[in-house]
Amino acid sequence: MGDDSEWMKLPVDQKCEHKLWKARLSGYEEALKIFQKIKDEKSPEWSKYLGLIKKFVTDSNAVVQLKGLEAALVYVENAHVAGKTTGEVVSGVVSKVFNQPKAKAKELGIEICLMYIEIEKGEAVQEELLKGLDNKNPKIIVACIETLRKALSEFGSKIVLLKPIIKVLPKLFESREKAVRDEAKLIAVEIYRWIRDALRPPLQNINSVQLKELEEEWVKLPTGAPKPTRFLRSQQELEAKLEQQQAAGGDAEGGGDDGDEVPQIDAYELLEAVEILSKLPKDFYDKIEAKKWQERKEALEAVEVLVKNPKLEAGDYADLVKALKKVVGKDTNVMLVALAAKCLTGLAVGLRKKFGQYAGHVVPTILEKFKEKKPQVVQALQEAIDAIFLTTTLQNISEDVLAVMDNKNPTIKQQTSLFIARSFRHCTASTLPKSLLKPFCAALLKHINDSAPEVRDAAFEALGTALKVVGEKAVNPFLNDVDKLKLDKIKECSEKVELIHGKKAGLAAEKKDLKPGPGRTAASGAAGDKDTKDISAPKPGPLKKAPATKAGGPPKKGKPAAPGGTGSIGTKNKKGVETKEIVEPELSIEVCEEKASAVLPATCIQLLDSSNWKERLACMEEFQKAVELMDRTEMPCQALVRMLAKKPGWKETNFQVMQMKLHIVALIAQKGNFSKTSAQIVLDGLVDKIGDVKCGNNAKEAMTAIAEACMLPWTAEQVMSMAFSQKNPKNQSETLNWLSNAIKEFGFSGLNVKAFISNVKTALAATNPAVRTSAITLLGVMYLYVGPSLRMFFEDEKPALLSQIDAEFEKMQGQSPPAPTRGISKHSTSGTDEGEDGDEPDDAGNDVVDLLPRTEISDKITSELVSKIGDKNWKIRKEGLDEVAAIINEAKFIQPNIGELPAALKGRLNDSNKILVQQTLNILQQLAVAMGPNIKQHVKNLGIPIITVLGDSKNNVRAAALATVNAWAEQTGMKEWLEGEDLSEELKKENPFLRQELLGWLAEKLPTLRSTPTDLILCVPHLYSCLEDRNGDVRKKAQDALPFFMMHLGYEKMAKATGKLKPTSKDQVLAMLEKAKANMPAKPAATAKATSKPMGGSAPAKFQPASAPVEDSLSGTVEPKQDPKKAKAPGVSSKAKSAQGKKAPSKTSLKEDEDKSGPIFIVVPNGKEQRMKDEKGLKVLKWNFTTPRDEYIEQLKAQMSSCVAKWLQDEMFHSDFQHHNKALAVMVDHLESEKEGVIGCLDLILKWLTLRFFDTNTSVLMKALEYLKLLFTLLSEEEYHLTENEASSFIPYLILKVGEPKDVIRKDVRAILNRMCLVYPASKMFPFIMEGTKSKNSKQRAECLEELGCLVESYGMNVCQPTPGKALKEIAIHIGDRDNAVRNAALNTIVTVYNVHGDQVFKLIGTLSEKDMSMLEERIKRSAKRPSAAPIKQVEEKPQRAQNISSNANMLRKGPAEDMSSKLKIMYRTYRIQARSMSGHPEAAQMVRREFQLDLDEIENDNGTVRCEMPELVQHKLDDIFEPVLIPEPKIRAVSPHFDDMHSNTASTINFIISQVASGDINTSIQALTQIDEVLRQEDKAEAMSGHIDQFLIATFMQLRLIYNTHMADEKLEKDEIIKLYSCIIGNMISLFQIESLAREASTGVLKDLMHGLITLMLDSRIEDLEEGQQVIRSVNLLVVKVLEKSDQTNILSALLVLLQDSLLATASSPKFSELVMKCLWRMVRLLPDTINSINLDRILLDIHIFMKVFPKEKLKQCKSEFPVRTLKTLLHTLCKLKGPKILDHLTMIDNKNESELEAHLCRMMKHSMDQTGSKSEKETEKGASRIDEKSSKAKVNDFLAEIFKKIGSKENTKEGLAELYEYKKKYSDADIEPFLKNSSQFFQSYVERGLRVIEMEREGKGRIPTSAGISPQMEVTCMPAPASTMSSIGNTNGEEVGPSVYLERLKILRQRCGLDNTKQDDRPPLTSLLSKPAVPAVASSTDMLHSKLSQLRESREQHQHADLDSSQPHPSGAATASSSTANIDDLKKRLERIKSSRK
Repeated sequence: MGDDSEWMKLPVDQKCEHKLWKARLSGYEEALKIFQKIKDEKSPEWSKYLGLIKKFVTDSNAVVQLKGLEAALVYVENAHVAGKTTGEVVSGVVSKVFNQPKAKAKELGIEICLMYIEIEKGEAVQEELLKGLDNKNPKIIVACIETLRKALSEFGSKIVLLKPIIKVLPKLFESREKAVRDEAKLIAVEIYRWIRDALRPPLQNINSVQLKELEEEWVKLPTGAPKPTRFLRSQQELEAKLEQQQAAGGDAEGGGDDGDEVPQIDAYELLEAVEILSKLPKDFYDKIEAKKWQERKEALEAVEVLVKNPKLEAGDYADLVKALKKVVGKDTNVMLVALAAKCLTGLAVGLRKKFGQYAGHVVPTILEKFKEKKPQVVQALQEAIDAIFLTTTLQNISEDVLAVMDNKNPTIKQQTSLFIARSFRHCTASTLPKSLLKPFCAALLKHINDSAPEVRDAAFEALGTALKVVGEKAVNPFLNDVDKLKLDKIKECSEKVELIHGKKAGLAAEKKDLKPGPGRTAASGAAGDKDTKDISAPKPGPLKKAPATKAGGPPKKGKPAAPGGTGSIGTKNKKGVETKEIVEPELSIEVCEEKASAVLPATCIQLLDSSNWKERLACMEEFQKAVELMDRTEMPCQALVRMLAKKPGWKETNFQVMQMKLHIVALIAQKGNFSKTSAQIVLDGLVDKIGDVKCGNNAKEAMTAIAEACMLPWTAEQVMSMAFSQKNPKNQSETLNWLSNAIKEFGFSGLNVKAFISNVKTALAATNPAVRTSAITLLGVMYLYVGPSLRMFFEDEKPALLSQIDAEFEKMQGQSPPAPTRGISKHSTSGTDEGEDGDEPDDAGNDVVDLLPRTEISDKITSELVSKIGDKNWKIRKEGLDEVAAIINEAKFIQPNIGELPAALKGRLNDSNKILVQQTLNILQQLAVAMGPNIKQHVKNLGIPIITVLGDSKNNVRAAALATVNAWAEQTGMKEWLEGEDLSEELKKENPFLRQELLGWLAEKLPTLRSTPTDLILCVPHLYSCLEDRNGDVRKKAQDALPFFMMHLGYEKMAKATGKLKPTSKDQVLAMLEKAKANMPAKPAATAKATSKPMGGSAPAKFQPASAPVEDSLSGTVEPKQDPKKAKAPGVSSKAKSAQGKKAPSKTSLKEDEDKSGPIFIVVPNGKEQRMKDEKGLKVLKWNFTTPRDEYIEQLKAQMSSCVAKWLQDEMFHSDFQHHNKALAVMVDHLESEKEGVIGCLDLILKWLTLRFFDTNTSVLMKALEYLKLLFTLLSEEEYHLTENEASSFIPYLILKVGEPKDVIRKDVRAILNRMCLVYPASKMFPFIMEGTKSKNSKQRAECLEELGCLVESYGMNVCQPTPGKALKEIAIHIGDRDNAVRNAALNTIVTVYNVHGDQVFKLIGTLSEKDMSMLEERIKRSAKRPSAAPIKQVEEKPQRAQNISSNANMLRKGPAEDMSSKLKIMYRTYRIQARSMSGHPEAAQMVRREFQLDLDEIENDNGTVRCEMPELVQHKLDDIFEPVLIPEPKIRAVSPHFDDMHSNTASTINFIISQVASGDINTSIQALTQIDEVLRQEDKAEAMSGHIDQFLIATFMQLRLIYNTHMADEKLEKDEIIKLYSCIIGNMISLFQIESLAREASTGVLKDLMHGLITLMLDSRIEDLEEGQQVIRSVNLLVVKVLEKSDQTNILSALLVLLQDSLLATASSPKFSELVMKCLWRMVRLLPDTINSINLDRILLDIHIFMKVFPKEKLKQCKSEFPVRTLKTLLHTLCKLKGPKILDHLTMIDNKNESELEAHLCRMMKHSMDQTGSKSEKETEKGASRIDEKSSKAKVNDFLAEIFKKIGSKENTKEGLAELYEYKKKYSDADIEPFLKNSSQFFQSYVERGLRVIEMEREGKGRIPTSAGISPQMEVTCMPAPASTMSSIGNTNGEEVGPSVYLERLKILRQRCGLDNTKQDDRPPLTSLLSKPAVPAVASSTDMLHSKLSQLRESREQHQHADLDSSQPHPSGAATASSSTANIDDLKKRLERIKSSRK
């Protein structure tokens, strides 16, 4: 019992987790009670149990589990936080409850699942239940199905998503377990109850017996629509309301509801799309063209089988459709025509809306094929065209259909009319607007008078259908002239018609209209457009119901773009309805008199023709009175006007009578039912009088009244033709003036523009100026309505006239047409009319455009033209585009049929040539204007690709694309653009340019729209991702667009759409939505009364014009891709959503989207390294094959599985190439955002791309190459270097593609090879490309050879591997190739080498046959004639390479300097290429090879640049004066012209000159260095170099490396030139490092490379052999000291540490190198006491930490020399001593201190020094700082000495050993070397002593030290002792005779001029060695002093002379001396002779 009491005391939540079952049972019971008591659903008590609920349901004890389930159920029902537990609890229920034997447990489990659904967690529950269906335990499967069934039965098909369930049903029916099959049957019956026949197609393949059983069950189901019996929490209030309503007896809402409920599922949506394009037979396109009909039949049968799939995957079906269309149109075998038609039917049915883009091409062909008589063909064609109609809209194909209506063949006419009739049935009043109905009615009216009865019948049927669809009111105006018999026939047909959308058009029962048949998508059916119902309804009844009607969701077609449907109904239709008798027969004069006498006084009639005018006047007055009193119905208008026209009629001479007469005409027209017949009687007279001064106004009034009665268009046409058929100009001008006025009053609706324009043209040509002026005024008025397109009709007028027209148009610009005040019948009663009129101007605009005469240009769009546009050669493509532009220009207005043009233009929108893209955009702009609104049908296939162009990186291209899109949108309105998924697909692309442009465009357009298609919602998820885009502009544009999206979609929908976002994103987006809600603009208001407007039907729709006010309706209309959550779960809390994760498996398409949101490449640490090891260790296959075998592909798949997203991998290894394209598109999109991932998987990506190279599909290849270009650009930006493994498994396959036949591919591959050189050394690329030259493919050989040439040209001979000789021999072999291109390429490559290398080429290429040799020589000669052509050509060819690199270089200069070596390679290339690209510059002498260069005149005329060339001192005796260090002295020389405008464009000038420093041409480099030197030596200008130091240093050590690697190896080069270059470089550097502010700018990486270069130079044995070599090395010594002292101390210390680390790691590096680096470090250590405060210790310690990590103690000890250890210890020791314990605070930058021994080492040292402090005197400590740690153990010292003696004993290293021993003795004067000497022979001992003495003499006395001793002593800065070797020549002279003081004086003066320091030279102690402490200076002999002064003097003289020259430049001799180096040299020689003789 003891235990019990223990757990009894525990709190409830702990009991629930107790291991004792009793404790748990008790806990669950108590929890249940607690749960029932808590009233507040948000109480914190709930949260305690959040983690326990899963344990409640999964308890291992069955009894306890039952109680746990009960508690869990109550928890889920009442707790606000329960939603968070959904996934785990339901999964627990499925796995642990459904398998329990107790029925009660199962029931509770099901109840819990249903409760979760009730609290809005349906998706998560359904996901878990569907997972449960894969369980092996049948009990669980049965329970899961049962739960799903109950959920469906209770909550309905809106909450439980059927698609995923239906998907698994067939599998369940195949189960071996009967229980599962039975349960599957039950759920199938339940699903059928909700969606009826939509369930049949997915189940058609199950066992027939089961299907039969199901059918039997289905039949038994009640027919009424089911309703949900249980509601979500958020719906429960709604449910309560519903019950109240039903209680009140009103079922109206309910009716609306179930109308809404059923159409939600369309069978089509439940099907899986099948991809058929890849399954087409390989030879399909050949077979379909075959001559034998049997083969064609086979091909078609194959397609027929494929298209039987009821749902097809979208793809590019253009070619297939084209092939089928050709068979239908041209095939002679009718059987095949029928078969092809069936295939088209299958395609249209399977693709639905996606087939729409092809509809326009196929419809005319099918309609024309109706000439076939065979019933089976006709039937097949009918089925095809009906299926195609459903994929598009009548609007889109109307032009094609109308064109066929005029065909002469009666069968075609009949079938077309029947097709129109069938099409009309699918329409509603709104999808069949007046503008569309009018041309169809006109065409059909012709057919009802046709001679063939079948044509007449078909036309009657079509007209009857139209009548039924839109109502009589809309159709009657078109039937005015139809006689009664025919009218009755039309009405009779109309009654028989069964509409698809409902019985009556005007008052269609809402239910009907809300249910598009299963075969229709929402586009044409869905809401059925309630807009026009409100208008066309004759009674006001339905208006009250408008809001309910709207429940069907947003009208798909309700956009103002088709205002024809509303506008003009207002005017004409009413007339049509009310003036039936308008069609009045002409009455004879007798009848008229009879009728008139009945209504007029008798006297009046008698006096009409009285000869006395007064009587006539009196008669008229009576007439007028009678008319005024007459009733409208009784007035015989025709009779009265006949009376007025009776003699004298309009020839009345008395103006008063005439005025009266005209007034009466106006009265009759206004008051009576005035017909056109009556009008024709009077109009002639009115026109005749319109010009009369007195009667004119009355005539105009009468005409206006007639126009109002008979409609303006008709009246105007009559009046105009009458006016222009007579001669009176006054009448003509007044008629035009009347018309201008009338148009303003009546509006422009219905006017015949064509007729007017021809009359206006006549008027413009009139001689009378008044007529012309009136015509221009009329044009101005027309311009208001027609717009700028009006001008196009008058472009061929005379310029003067045209300018008048333009001026008139200018006046009208910006004005809007006035609202019509007349023409609205006064008798119309319903208020709707006024509203309709508001649209009139719009409508008119549309009408006008319809009326423009359009030219048919399709015959000009020939196949030749189309192939031209698609040609490989861009020039031909351009020609094609020019032709198209010309065709459109000429035609002005064109018909919408433009043949194959759209596809051709679409291809040009992604042309690689941007100029052509822009030209295409201009053509498309023209096209929009020319085609007008008909361009609508091309929006999907041409408009959307224009939007894609908005993503172009070039500004001007984007601007052109935007202008084009706007021009299109102006014509089409926005609806076409917003419909469907195209726009959202564009927005989905992660292209920042595209996104910002597109969002900007939408933000501009959306606010102007009154409504938008529902598809706008598809853009919202992408809009949200734009809100979080990396690009700031995109984010801003997205925020700007947000309010306008909200204006159309409403806040609720937008907020609901955030459900799919990650929780963090969601909160941000919701905050933005709130903000946008505040700024949301109001909708553009509809004119006049809202009642009649489609949008403003009811108040609730204020912000939701396009969405339904009733929530339920949403999912009925939203396109299937829409997130189903939105319909179900409006109130899901954000927290709950986030807990559930992002899964939404309930919809497959959705699932994919969700999965795709993550990264596509997963970074696996060390994954790549491991793969390389595996390949090296032969654990996997090496990537090497001629064609990829399956095992390679499988291996790659396996390797990818761990680091590539699953869905992407599926795409990558799919059998269909389109999936590869998709994968590549995704990879391109993710390239920027996932750099790390891409680099981590680079080897795999490259391998996968090699597989793509073996595909035959060009589009994949192009896409792959595109990706590679981007990839290598990225890699070079990231400074990545390809590994050998990556290179060897990729480059050989890329090189295969260089031989592709397609030009564009070869270009791309070459571009990629160029870019690869940035990430992989060119020298390593060389062998791969060399291998490519051995290919059998001649194109490949040629391209590879060319590429080799480019490499040599760009990177010099060093790239040739294995040696230049071998490489060139192989290249030369190809000179004899049989292919011309290969021969040329080989010759060009060798010529390139020749240009770089000169005649030496002939040695390298070995022996060639005579023929080959002569070809080569010929080519070389030719190339010499145009020396600069090649390099310039190269610059053109490789701009990519140069641009990329230079952008890189800029980036590098600013970037951190960790990996400078890689940057330098890139920089090096940049400078090489830049130097080339500057070839236009006068200094670019390197373009001309040396052989052809020495033209003295040229040199003299060089642009005055002073060359800093050292004189070549040929005589041996002059050696001692040659001191390169001092070149930089010339200060007072003219500054080079480059620097004259120093401050205007300094930076770019400096950049250019610095780039020349690295030039491969020595002269160019020297010139550049001179110019920089001038800047550095003038204090006021030196700061111009600031910011360019790194760049300059990089260029300099590039040049050093170039000299070291190339120039020194070049036997042809004069070594003097190299010395000259070295002198310049070193001189420049010394100048630079004397200016401390500049020296400090050098960054670590650059310093590291600089030191590397300098030390390498000091160790270059080749230099020592040169005469002047020692001088150079001494100068370098001096420079190194300067660098160490003046650079930023942190940077240089860091650089030296890294350099030491690299040199110790590099196996190739000599020990000497490391030693010199360490000596530099010792030097730095000595400087530390002064510099410690300016050093960033944290960084230095980080570097030491890294060093110790790379070289732990053990590894260091293994080094041959113990110097590294000692160096490091000395450094640390000194730092410790200087900083004390604080040193430990400077370890901040080290992340993982435990990885190296640094911290421990420092602590040890600190401890040690603390122990020593007392015992050491200050002096000793100081010594310790400059000396190696005294405590280094004896043993180590001995080892060190032993090493030295070993060296002395060896032949090779004797000198070196002695030098080291000397150094060592100097350093440790107390060191004892006796023990080592004791054991050796006497000879050896004396040899050592003698050697040490020699060294001492040399160093101390003579100051010359062999280079092998490392860094030579630092001499006085400006005075260099002469080398000992030359002493003998001058040794005999005595310095005193000359009197050096004289020179010293002169020198002082000169130095002063140069602004140099004049401290006494000898006062500066020479630092005898970098290694020893400053010693007393050795006094150099006076001779030495003299020599050094002499050398300085020589320098100064030279400067002096230059200064004089420059001051007196007009003297020609001076100029010549300045520019000619040869003159300089002679002059100097003479002067030197003079100096010598004076000394003697």
